[in-house]
Amino acid sequence: MSFFQEPPRLGNQYDEDVLLRSYLERVLPPDLKASLEDEFRELGELSGGYFYEFQLRDRLNEPELTQWNAWGQRVDHIEVSPLWKEAEALTARRGLVAVAYEQKSGDRSRVHQFALNYLIQPSLDIYSCPLAMTDGAARTLVSLGNKELVERALPHLTSRDPATFWTSGQWMTERTGGSDVGLTQTVARRDAEGWKLYGTKWFTSATTAQMALTLARPEGNGEGGKGLAIFYVETRGADGRMNGIQINRLKDKLGTRKVPTAELTLDGARAVPVAGLTDGIRNMASMLNVTRTWNAVASAWMMRRGLALARDYAKRRVQFGAPLAQKPLHVDTLAGLEAEFHGGFLLAFRAAELLGRMEAGTATEEELLLQRLVTPLAKLTLGRQTVHVTSEVVEGFGGAGYVEDTGVPRLLADAQVLSIWEGTTNVLSLDALRAMARGGALEALDVDARRRLATAKDAGLRPGVVAVEEALDKARAWVMEAMKDPAGVEAGARRFALTLGRAYELALLVEHAQWCLDHGYGPRAMAAARRLTRHGVDLLADMNLEESRLLVE
Repeated sequence: MSFFQEPPRLGNQYDEDVLLRSYLERVLPPDLKASLEDEFRELGELSGGYFYEFQLRDRLNEPELTQWNAWGQRVDHIEVSPLWKEAEALTARRGLVAVAYEQKSGDRSRVHQFALNYLIQPSLDIYSCPLAMTDGAARTLVSLGNKELVERALPHLTSRDPATFWTSGQWMTERTGGSDVGLTQTVARRDAEGWKLYGTKWFTSATTAQMALTLARPEGNGEGGKGLAIFYVETRGADGRMNGIQINRLKDKLGTRKVPTAELTLDGARAVPVAGLTDGIRNMASMLNVTRTWNAVASAWMMRRGLALARDYAKRRVQFGAPLAQKPLHVDTLAGLEAEFHGGFLLAFRAAELLGRMEAGTATEEELLLQRLVTPLAKLTLGRQTVHVTSEVVEGFGGAGYVEDTGVPRLLADAQVLSIWEGTTNVLSLDALRAMARGGALEALDVDARRRLATAKDAGLRPGVVAVEEALDKARAWVMEAMKDPAGVEAGARRFALTLGRAYELALLVEHAQWCLDHGYGPRAMAAARRLTRHGVDLLADMNLEESRLLVE
């Protein structure tokens, strides 16, 4: 019994990621890419070495809530894990939020920022959660133009000094529901001291943040989303005590267990309206653009981490006389997962490109229309892909993939949140329909996809071109017909949105594959495009709604 299985190992996560390096070479000006390369390589080394090892050591450390001190005073202190504390300092020093606001990379600043996070976040135990909300809060304050709050909070939210850096919470979910925030019951009351909030927030992530943006209904306002307003709340006063906030409990979650997610009671929390006293949901649009893009890129980096571990393990695990990496069936399985990852990566970073161009003011009218549709499509499509890919990765490790202290099960448990947070797949599918209802978005996606397909010269990419063109034609025909029946279009919204998302992924991958062939990166991306084509991008099918109802009664 002398055998011990070697665990998987990671190398420099920048040098080993051909897809990332080829993508950056394609989309960044050469001088910009050259100026950023050392930074990318440094984070790649930290991600595959120091922080990955730290993550494994830190596995059992989870947030701990202390509600009372020894003398009976309410303190509501949450102690986060040692890794999270170090991740906060790293975030500030490396500008993991700041890069997007410094704009030193112009309209590629979002690509720059998300490349940094894509490299390091897989080893930081979902520290991306507070960063996504911090970024979303910063963009919301800037977009809504509240000069006083911008001057107060933005220097903290975008600080590169760990001593002054703040994170932000996003407190929307109540017992009445998550997706339907129009049911919010939190009340805002005004007295001589200003506005105060009263209510319960059932699910608040990153509760250790120094501030939060939250929805509340000013007294006297009507029901629904129109009557809500966004409020700015600092979690503690100058004396260090909680600002009318009580932490009832930490949530016991399937995954993202390092994230201090809590249930809060607001009992007179001092707050400031961000942009008037109505239209809170509409005013959240800039926040959702940011956080949904974070969600999509997080899906990409989670798939990438799982596959990096699975590929290395396949070289070390010998079964039936040979390493798994030499077994045709295992090779075929991993290849299918890589193809899904390739498509998802390019769609996620396309969303980042569009966000960056919109924020920098360089987006064309077509790109502005495209951004409205691509953001929900990227979030929902990658959310489903990452659950599938990480599930297969766990299975690819066999029994070791089911044992917690290998760190592998965490990938799947954490991935599941990505199809839920910031809108489930069904909710995002309906959002995609709403984005199209304003007119022009579907046409913009169709034009952009076909423009990319037109770059394909290699005959090996022709099946992918045909698959995308046929899927887009079918999707356009389906939605025109389905619009005649509101119930039918809602019932098919998920299949329609996933078809658009997967077809656009394949169009992006076909373009990238041809570029790789032309620029010395070889046929690997073309192999991914051909495999994704065989997986299928058209998920549309006629379903009988009455039969569906029979099955769920």
